[in-house]
Amino acid sequence: MTSGISEARATISDPVNAAILAVSEDRLTGFQTDPFGEIASRTGIPVETVIERIVAMLQAGTIRRVRQTLLSTSLAQGALCAWEVAPDRLDAAFDFMFREDPFSGHVVIRTTDAVSAASKYRLWTTLKVPQGFSLRKHAEWLSDAVGAERYRLMPAKMLFALGVGHVRRRGLKPGARAQGRARPLEASVVRLNDLQWRVLVALKREFAPAEIVRDVWSARAREAGVDFDTFVDVARSLEQLRVIGRFSTFLEHVKPTAGNERATRYNALFHWAVPAGREIDTGCEVARHYVITHAYWREGGPEFHDVNVMAVAHGMEKAAVLEHKAAIDEHLREAGIEFSYTNVFWGGRSEIKPSEIAPSAYGAFCEARGIDPETMRAEPGEGASG
Repeated sequence: MTSGISEARATISDPVNAAILAVSEDRLTGFQTDPFGEIASRTGIPVETVIERIVAMLQAGTIRRVRQTLLSTSLAQGALCAWEVAPDRLDAAFDFMFREDPFSGHVVIRTTDAVSAASKYRLWTTLKVPQGFSLRKHAEWLSDAVGAERYRLMPAKMLFALGVGHVRRRGLKPGARAQGRARPLEASVVRLNDLQWRVLVALKREFAPAEIVRDVWSARAREAGVDFDTFVDVARSLEQLRVIGRFSTFLEHVKPTAGNERATRYNALFHWAVPAGREIDTGCEVARHYVITHAYWREGGPEFHDVNVMAVAHGMEKAAVLEHKAAIDEHLREAGIEFSYTNVFWGGRSEIKPSEIAPSAYGAFCEARGIDPETMRAEPGEGASG
């Protein structure tokens, strides 16, 4: 932490920080021309204090990153990947996915309470490949690189919830949910032109502490090679294309932070197998629950008992997370949705980084490793990204 900034000013429990984080984690949807001013407006905290506290928390490691998020499912072909890796290779595979592959995002080692055939899939990652390239080929390359015995790609067919807000979710009662059903979002890839990609690449890069200022976008406009007004116009057009997520401060939610505090302790991936044709109904009902940070329709296949709806929740106590899960199960039954199988995959060792989705980055990645990028192109009918 920089000198002159007390540890207390970087803790999650500090009342000023808690008020800022309740907004800044996942409430600034879309493209915000003045994100820090918007936080100030919603919290009643002076914008100078908002900026000072966010910088302090970022420097202390309480905040992991500050960035404009994207709806990357609209920009690149992606999937949740479960990897079966021999126990003596598991940590090395984890390190490789996190450190060496810019297209692997969340990297988590998971365990289950209820042992099943799926329990042998300990390593879970998100994987995205830029438009035009093959998700399957990249997964095969990764599998060979880490010595995986087998893997399962589970692309999202539909999204129901996407937004991690740990601070505002604290103290939720099991079963707390919105009055209406969540709105589904179809996972389909949008093609962008060169100008849109230039703006997008500058827009999505995370902010260093020195870059966190009131006029946050002028430097990014210069980086993209356009004037400020053009940058804003293109960013707003990207929002209309539904590729812009939110402006967000991401908390470090695995390791202790300033004051030895934690944002959360337990990360649970819930699985349900529901009848074919009820996937959207189920996802919309699951995502109504405020505790849910992510919810998707994904096909797990026979090894995962044909699960087709998955969701993520976090909490400070394992028992509390299971109470939330039980409340969701009961709500599904009350809604007339039966499930033949359910399970919880608990997160252990975990690292998170945004997946690279720029096509130019994939070519550079391949060339740096002696791979001809053309051999990684998607085959006709394969469902290339884009």
